[in-house]
Amino acid sequence: MSQETKDCIFCSIIKKTEPASVVYDDDTCIVIMDIQPVNSGHLLVIPKVHIPFVNESQNDIGEHMFQVGIKMASALKSSDIKCEGVNYLLADGEAAGQEVFHAHLHVFPRFKSDGFGFRFPEQYYEMPERKVLDEIAAKIRSAIK
Repeated sequence: MSQETKDCIFCSIIKKTEPASVVYDDDTCIVIMDIQPVNSGHLLVIPKVHIPFVNESQNDIGEHMFQVGIKMASALKSSDIKCEGVNYLLADGEAAGQEVFHAHLHVFPRFKSDGFGFRFPEQYYEMPERKVLDEIAAKIRSAIK
């Protein structure tokens, strides 16, 4: 194990040196129960390769994480766990709320009045003009590799 993964809790779980409640396991990723769930049934889809940020992964790893996440959402909805909807949340970077710097996808059940929600900044309610959106779109397009 490389130095950067030595203290990674997810790498330790993958190596089975730390406990976890495993829901799913394949060659690419593992799915475990979150130890601090938003709601009962909150899952983490974790790639077995240590990558701090999903955009640093090979495309097939990120794609596979979301495929497994969709499979887990289907399982949540089919189980007897309270689940009226599902959130997929991938915090990529500290500013986005990432706390463990090993890429992971949260998949958790939602239901009305569960107490979880998003808080939007004031500018969210001020829709930008199309010209501004087009300018931003052009900047992003020019950065696509």
